[in-house]
Amino acid sequence: MSKIRQFLIINQKKIEILQKGEAGTPIIILTGMGCSFDEWYEVTESLSKSNRVIMFHRPGLGASEIRNDVRNTQTVVNELCEMVQLLKISEPVILVGHSYGGLCVQHFVKEYPKKVAGIVLVDSTSVDLKDLDDLDLPVLNEGSTDEFWMEKCHAYSQMKSVELSEVIKPTLTEKQKLLPNDIQQRLINFQVNPSLYKAMHSEISNWKNDGDIIKNLICYPDIPLIVICRDKEHNIQLGTMDGLPESELRLFEETWQELIMNQVKLTSNSKFIIAKKASHSIHMDRPDIIVQSIKEINSIFN
Repeated sequence: MSKIRQFLIINQKKIEILQKGEAGTPIIILTGMGCSFDEWYEVTESLSKSNRVIMFHRPGLGASEIRNDVRNTQTVVNELCEMVQLLKISEPVILVGHSYGGLCVQHFVKEYPKKVAGIVLVDSTSVDLKDLDDLDLPVLNEGSTDEFWMEKCHAYSQMKSVELSEVIKPTLTEKQKLLPNDIQQRLINFQVNPSLYKAMHSEISNWKNDGDIIKNLICYPDIPLIVICRDKEHNIQLGTMDGLPESELRLFEETWQELIMNQVKLTSNSKFIIAKKASHSIHMDRPDIIVQSIKEINSIFN
């Protein structure tokens, strides 16, 4: 199996799956909110040389179908469990979660500890994400609250793709422009899919409650864990270049890093890494660190 894009029927919905490689401990990567698995091209190309790598688009993302069911971490946990069964994966897997995908990973490992061999959390959403609401950030919060994004996502979800394209004028980052041409086009199409915003609306509306639920589940299994955090100073610099107040940026980034560092306490067999010169999109800015971390987890079992 070199590279396979396929569909599985999960919970009576067609779900888009990407598989690369065929040997070694299976690695399953969960993307962040509103993010395509195509952004992980460099990471998956490298890892698939030694491992079977699996990614999937949650309902509403890419070509995955979405209906009117609630989108929360429990739903993702159920879908992931069913996907593992359908793909006939019987051994414990290495789970990787970025941002919101990391929140889903934290939920999954508590419900199915025996199915997970090791974890890599990549700038993962914290179960204590509510703490960010308590920060005094009048400028940063203007147009970036959950309520604002839910309203915008709802509006986008009601549009046709052509209308949505005219409104958001989809673009690619400089890093995305380095990806193969077919992936670049898929990333453009990904942004103008109304179902994407339907999924995001539901995920945003539930994620703080999800954090509380995950905290109240049983303790983590004591398995290998690597926690990767973005570069605080780099992100402050990027924000000030966009005209945002440094004092607010510093408060936000210091709190974010503290929340990420708390994830190291989840197991006694953990490690904390700061991805220098990386934004929240560590998989695009520093794919080398993610690959190295996953290989480090993998080496424990091989």
